[in-house]
Amino acid sequence: MTNEDSSNLYIQLFEELSIEQLEGIEGFISRNIKFKDPFNEFSGLGDFRRLLVKTLNDVKDPKFTVTHRAWSNDILFLRWSFQGEIKGLNHWNVEGMSEVRFDEQGFVCQHIDYWDASEQFYAKLPLIGNIIRLIRRRLQAS
Repeated sequence: MTNEDSSNLYIQLFEELSIEQLEGIEGFISRNIKFKDPFNEFSGLGDFRRLLVKTLNDVKDPKFTVTHRAWSNDILFLRWSFQGEIKGLNHWNVEGMSEVRFDEQGFVCQHIDYWDASEQFYAKLPLIGNIIRLIRRRLQAS
């Protein structure tokens, strides 16, 4: 399998996220995938699958949209948007980037998400959000 083939399947997995989409992911994702985002860091396909199932269970109508792709050798950089409803947060919208690395067989072996959890998550929480917004205003240059 080529990196491009795997990347198309990987993007489709997120953009059409469902329990059905999780079937067969071992055909393009390494069993030893390393994953990191602002809330999680783990290795292994089992933990990766559990994260996606948790997302499906915790987020009503999750929707990932990949807006940009850029390649550098065996690394794919993705710009994306995520939307959904989370109990206590109502509508949640996150903009971020992912660094997706491929192994010699063309399998996804690493996924690192880059997005601002303080602005796009914590600042929207009822009590913590007030504190974060106060700190941000205090640290602003102007």
